[in-house]
Amino acid sequence: MAITHIRTGDWETLGPAASEIRRKVFIEEQNVPQDEEWDGLDPECQHFLALLDGQPVGTARLLPDAHIGRVAVLAKARGTGIGVLLMQAAIEAARHAGHTAVALIAQVHALAFYERLGFIAHGDEFMDAGIPHREMTLSLTEFQPQ
Repeated sequence: MAITHIRTGDWETLGPAASEIRRKVFIEEQNVPQDEEWDGLDPECQHFLALLDGQPVGTARLLPDAHIGRVAVLAKARGTGIGVLLMQAAIEAARHAGHTAVALIAQVHALAFYERLGFIAHGDEFMDAGIPHREMTLSLTEFQPQ
């Protein structure tokens, strides 16, 4: 049975592994331009790194304004629940920091994933890095961990 662990830390600590996952998922798989992926915000974020049997397979970040972003899971680990664990860690970190809601910009193909976590989509669909997205929010005053 595979063992999953979520590490939390800063960019200096988790950045090397997180950036490799993001490079593979966003830049290589989804053709996101490098200058759009590396937006300069990582040093001010709290980062989450998912380890599966000790190997980094997923990442996410929480910005100081309670936006969750750069959620990425390597292809070999998708469908294992790692994305849910990363999101739960980021949501709990936001709650612990005193935020009453979290927000994210979701790729349209992932809307159902975030909706299962309680996020609500709003606004019109828009293009970001050539990929359709929608804004989503989750109230932390109504959210109960699963």
